[in-house]
Amino acid sequence: MLTYTADEMMTVTAARSLRNGMTCFVGIGLPSEAANLARATHAPDLVLIYESGTIGSKPGQVPLSIGDGILAETADSVVSVPEIFNYWLQPGRIDVGFLGAAQLDRYGNINTTVIGPAYDSPGVRLPGAGGAPEIAGACKEVTVVLRQSRRTFARQLDFVTSVGFGDGPGSRQRLGLSGGGPRLVITDLGVLRPDPDTCELVLTGIYAGVPVSRVQENTGWDLKVSAELAEILPPTEAELAALRDLLASRSPAASPAAPAPVAPAPVAAAGVGD
Repeated sequence: MLTYTADEMMTVTAARSLRNGMTCFVGIGLPSEAANLARATHAPDLVLIYESGTIGSKPGQVPLSIGDGILAETADSVVSVPEIFNYWLQPGRIDVGFLGAAQLDRYGNINTTVIGPAYDSPGVRLPGAGGAPEIAGACKEVTVVLRQSRRTFARQLDFVTSVGFGDGPGSRQRLGLSGGGPRLVITDLGVLRPDPDTCELVLTGIYAGVPVSRVQENTGWDLKVSAELAEILPPTEAELAALRDLLASRSPAASPAAPAPVAPAPVAAAGVGD
């Protein structure tokens, strides 16, 4: 039996969502691992765009940051950061953007700014917006990756950093947002997609060994379940090998220690950074 970690399950699921030939705005961390895994497996013509200005990067290892030299060395082109945003992102030329979150609500709105009711004196001050609001607003579709708990899947956000579907149908149009909004949310328990009528996130896919009740217990609102709920296939041997090769090729000094593998059924919850 193959064994894999919660992060590996999430990364493989995110990689599978990327289609060959897409343009993908990539963040560092798990989204970057997923995008590079997709390019190394089923989507060799996936065009990776990083905020630092690299277009068509083809790193042979997972970059350590958006400033990692391997991105520029392997890119088709390197342009200025304003050009990435003004020419590529804002006019809707990017197919999919990856985002992390500290909090997510039922309409896919994201908080990466503060935890706590008071902005001036929060319980926790987070990294902030960066380019996330523009990614959320302008990409043709957005994929959000985070670990699921009642704390991260909040009934009400402490701060709205990046708009998903606002307060429901028609909200993006009223705000003048041209992109398609969050179309996929990937967690360590399963996959959610927005209902086409209500825009509310619905559980549409679940991992092997994870009961629906566990997903609902780790959600801060009354999570609805699709009538066509599907079980997501675990990572294949080839997917795991490709992912582990990408991670192993990073500088040993910069690479975190490999986590102990777990059996598929009890995939454990843990946190994912933005």
